[in-house]
Amino acid sequence: MDIKNSWLCTRPVAHRGLHNSELPENSLGAFEHAIKEGYPIEIDLRVTDDGEIVVFHDDKLTRMTNQDGYVCNYDAATLKGTHLLKSDGKRSDYTIPTFEEVLTTVNGQVPLLIEVKNSSKAGAFESKIINMLHAYNGEYAVQSFNPYSLEYFKENAEEILRSQLSCFFCKSELSGFFRRNLLKKLKLNKVSKPDFVAYRFSDLPNKFVTKCNLPVLAWVVKSNADYESVKPHCDNIIFEKFVPQK
Repeated sequence: MDIKNSWLCTRPVAHRGLHNSELPENSLGAFEHAIKEGYPIEIDLRVTDDGEIVVFHDDKLTRMTNQDGYVCNYDAATLKGTHLLKSDGKRSDYTIPTFEEVLTTVNGQVPLLIEVKNSSKAGAFESKIINMLHAYNGEYAVQSFNPYSLEYFKENAEEILRSQLSCFFCKSELSGFFRRNLLKKLKLNKVSKPDFVAYRFSDLPNKFVTKCNLPVLAWVVKSNADYESVKPHCDNIIFEKFVPQK
């Protein structure tokens, strides 16, 4: 595929859906809004205690639900009954969706950029995602900060486009100097063999991205001013909190 002429580089990608003050991030409402406006959607996948896959960004529930605990310690049924918060902190009508629900809702109407949130050993989680995507009729790609997760996709579903996520990590974002350095410099691309790179917009341009010579998506752009500043250094953006102007 010619990625630079594909959806990955021709239409800005809505970060966690086209969310706003009434539609929480990673909610079915935010996804429906993105579909209505014709934007590809970026989503986050996590695995539950009972091995199901839900769409939720944080490892902890607190910020988006005001409840304690980690996603991985709850079963999918419990999370399905957990309401997401609106931006003002009030409870919305939307609950944490499963990956299956999101696939059914989107139904190929717009492409999906799927972030795999896996800090453990790659295998069972990725395998289940692959099986679900093979049964899905729509365009999609996967991305992850974990190069070994992407390696699993490369070895078991090479046809699925892969993106290595990265940035200039601070200690609070990623532990271990050596690990931060390797990922920042995209040294582990030799493991993940990505088709494109998604790099934090405020860390662009840099020699590591330039040297890898791959299409680049900039994340997360939050204003038209930042969009204009990063345009010369990327092929597309992942955005939120504004509507990109061409």
